[in-house]
Amino acid sequence: MRRLKLTPRPDWQAKADAVGFVYHHTEGQAYWDESVAYAFTLDQVEQDLEPAAAELHDLCLDLVDEVAGSQELMERLAIPEAHRDLVAGSWRAKQPSLYGRFDFGYDGKAKPKLYEYNADTPTSVFEAATFQWLWLEELIANGTFPANADQFNSLFEALRDRFKLLFPKGGFVHFASDEDAVEDRQTVRFLEDLALQSGVEPKFVAMDNIGLNEEGQFVDLEGFVLQAAFKLYPWEFMLREPYAAHLETAQVRWIEPPWKAILSNKGVLPLLWERHRGHPNLLEAYFEGDPAAGALGGRFVRKPLFSREGANVEIVGGDEAVLDQGYGEEGAIVQAYHPPPDFDGKRPVVGAWMVGNEPAGIGIREDDSVVTKNLARFVPHVIEG
Repeated sequence: MRRLKLTPRPDWQAKADAVGFVYHHTEGQAYWDESVAYAFTLDQVEQDLEPAAAELHDLCLDLVDEVAGSQELMERLAIPEAHRDLVAGSWRAKQPSLYGRFDFGYDGKAKPKLYEYNADTPTSVFEAATFQWLWLEELIANGTFPANADQFNSLFEALRDRFKLLFPKGGFVHFASDEDAVEDRQTVRFLEDLALQSGVEPKFVAMDNIGLNEEGQFVDLEGFVLQAAFKLYPWEFMLREPYAAHLETAQVRWIEPPWKAILSNKGVLPLLWERHRGHPNLLEAYFEGDPAAGALGGRFVRKPLFSREGANVEIVGGDEAVLDQGYGEEGAIVQAYHPPPDFDGKRPVVGAWMVGNEPAGIGIREDDSVVTKNLARFVPHVIEG
């Protein structure tokens, strides 16, 4: 694994805009950064990253099966009591998943270590699936990389094929997100396009424009009933919204399904550690307040059960500034301190994508800090021939 320094294409912003990747800057700072790239060997992908994602996914599904049958574990994960039957029932009904993303600390030498699993509403899928692949194709064409250069990246095809499996007869599917969040809306547009290519008829509805009809069904502004819906909105929010009482009776086939409320929760990290202590891809982790957490020593990481983009993640015993966005009311976990590797003073985190039950590619976020925050940059990658 190497960090390469490259010359950005002079027209990359126009090319990004042309394919809908319009959030290439965040708060005036570049989000997409092609002045650098990470190079991997094929062995690092095939012997480290890909098998780690596949094995952890299997362990996670085993954990869901256990949690779905346990009120005690549901409570530890702060899943509201009123909706535990909804979550467990979706698992027992084998409601299918579309995708998820494991975030790994990886330096190309030691085994990847799991920081967290973004199992419900992972973003960066659009840029990982499309723009970094287009970048590679152009750099092969202009001679920057040899013709046999490659990427760990079958995301586009895997997602399109997954939609075909989820909806083999096509049909009408709603797609929902925060309409005003540009990254969320463009991500959903990308998924709508993939669904359309697979024979689905997509229809967008903003999350705050979903209402209830007299029969207690969810409807869009035109009165169309939500029967199947992809939502880029987390279950921990949905289960606490005023409309949550109708989630079970409205009979919507949600993508992601309610059982993802178990995995999109940092409480799975200590639960996985309890069951697979010493696993080479896991970091030691405990629920906050567990006396066993003293084994972590004086420096460790505190993470709320629910948070995003590094918000309210604290390096206990360190001097990292905490990005306080109000997360943490439901509880927290503590995890062994294992900072991302240092490449030229930058800290990459490798996001390993799962589509259905199969690894399908990676994307890299790079930060100046050991905590990956909202202004971290997306950096492309290449597999060297």
